[in-house]
Amino acid sequence: MDNIRKADIRDSSRIAEILIFTKRMNYRKIFHNDKISFGEMQVYPLAQDYILQPEKLNNIWVFDDEFVKGMIHIKGKEVVELYVDPFFQNMSIGTKLIEFAIQMFHVSYLFVLEKNIGAIRFYQRHGFSLTQKRLLEEGTKEYKVKMKR
Repeated sequence: MDNIRKADIRDSSRIAEILIFTKRMNYRKIFHNDKISFGEMQVYPLAQDYILQPEKLNNIWVFDDEFVKGMIHIKGKEVVELYVDPFFQNMSIGTKLIEFAIQMFHVSYLFVLEKNIGAIRFYQRHGFSLTQKRLLEEGTKEYKVKMKR
């Protein structure tokens, strides 16, 4: 898959930036918790965590087209995380990342926040279906649902 490669320590700050900003954009309207969105969620500590514990990057792959624009975290057959920088969304980067995970790792399931309708539709377009399995998102009143291929 062109432009997709294994993450390495040089990607730490960019991955952290994508994760923090995309989560703020997508989840603030669901969780309504600015203390977490802007207090606890910070780019520097997350990047530092990857730098100090580079093994955390072992299951992360990045879409690198001049610079990192998206990332996917795969663990076994599960998509743990898939995020694309908001500036580069709707440019097929997420599609390339999920297709990579399906083809290379035969991923078969993931969990997504029940209220994240956009993500659910995205995964449905790529062959995932909602199941009846729901889990409470730790520390919140929100549920995540399992999707399977």
